[in-house]
Amino acid sequence: MCVICFMKALVHVFKIYLTASYTYTFRGWPVDFRWDDVCAAGGSSSHRALTCMGAAAGVWLLRDAALGGEAPGRPSRRARSQVQCLLQQLRELPSQLASYVLAHSLGRWLVYPGSVSLMTRALLPLLQQGQERLQERYHGRRAKLVACDGNEIDTMFMDRRQQPGSHGHGLRLVICCEGNAGFYEMGCLFAPLEAGYSVLGWNHPGFGGSTGVPSPQHDANAMDVVVNYALHRLRFSPAHVVVYGWSVGGFTATWATMTYPELGALVLDATFDDLVPLALKVMPHSCKGLVVRTVRKHFNLNVAEQLCCYLGPVLLLRRTQDDVVSTSGRLRPQQPGDVEGNRGNELLLRLLQQRYPAVMAGEGQAIVTRWLRAGSLAQEAAFYARYRVDEKQCLELLQSYRARCEKQLEGEEAQGPRGPGFPWLVGQGLRSRRRRQLALFLARKHLKNVEATHCSPLEPEDFQLPWGL
Repeated sequence: MCVICFMKALVHVFKIYLTASYTYTFRGWPVDFRWDDVCAAGGSSSHRALTCMGAAAGVWLLRDAALGGEAPGRPSRRARSQVQCLLQQLRELPSQLASYVLAHSLGRWLVYPGSVSLMTRALLPLLQQGQERLQERYHGRRAKLVACDGNEIDTMFMDRRQQPGSHGHGLRLVICCEGNAGFYEMGCLFAPLEAGYSVLGWNHPGFGGSTGVPSPQHDANAMDVVVNYALHRLRFSPAHVVVYGWSVGGFTATWATMTYPELGALVLDATFDDLVPLALKVMPHSCKGLVVRTVRKHFNLNVAEQLCCYLGPVLLLRRTQDDVVSTSGRLRPQQPGDVEGNRGNELLLRLLQQRYPAVMAGEGQAIVTRWLRAGSLAQEAAFYARYRVDEKQCLELLQSYRARCEKQLEGEEAQGPRGPGFPWLVGQGLRSRRRRQLALFLARKHLKNVEATHCSPLEPEDFQLPWGL
């Protein structure tokens, strides 16, 4: 009898030890999915897949002139002699070395503070409680994914497809991309989760149970395997996948929808257009050149560029009390409701200019810029009402334009699965009053104000799917 009790106690202790090992180190967890499992399965897919030769370099990133391309006004490399190119490289070598040292020391911890081991240890009890809550209350399934760079990505999946709810939310999967100090155990995934959606959360490389060090390239590699896991192992159709990015997570969210354009929708919460203005806000002006060079080379979180490459439904959530992604408070403390410097404004303007250039020309852009200054829901509604926007008329105008384009492109592959691609030339020939109304209508459909701070948990009712025509 004592032997039996001893064996039961030994098994119990072993289970506790094994669970702790999985919870805290994630080293003993078996691999559930690898980046090359899709290729190994031999299934046909229209998704972009890495070849074995390209795995070492990582997945494709969007790069511009500041990242090695030809800068405007500079002679092309072909036009310059080899001697001139060598001299130019020697001149830039000290600044490149300084940029590299800054990026791989202080810079990484400033951009990704959640990867600091001291912070992880301090949050360990909360992370453990969050995991237990997800597993016990929401029946979460933890899985280890291996990205093409070898990093092990810690994920948690909550499946609602068996009980999708009255609105069918559970049939859709929301992939949540956390911020630079966020973890899925206590992050943004709880808003769509409590709203009834199926949810897949994951941690950045170097965060929580995920291995490696965070960087834009490593984040993109991780996001690539997460998306493929959702499509090929969890068996969600691309049209039913919604990508949700909070703060810095907007980079991986827009990268995913840019790289996999067939994904169903994109929701960006409290994010920004580009990291450079926010970095310059907190760094001394004397270091401007070094800061810009370091960010462009090592932390090029070019959210707006990637956003404009996606043609699907988009919703931007702008927090009216957000001072983290605002450039207003550099010289003075930000006042409540001061949203003029919120970088989400630039995201909206870039998106609408790319999709509806005729509407956003001249007075269209001016009226949207004025509307974005509304610092409360009441001010926004009052401004909108002042211009007497006829939403039904605006909707009919857009639907009529789309129908004409579909008729012209009927049978052509250029039309794509979403219908006519952007940019749309709707709005040409409209009077100024009608153009302003259409611009306001589109702005309000693509951006929603939430009266909250940057780090406040999003309420479930505030998480909504984007508007679709």
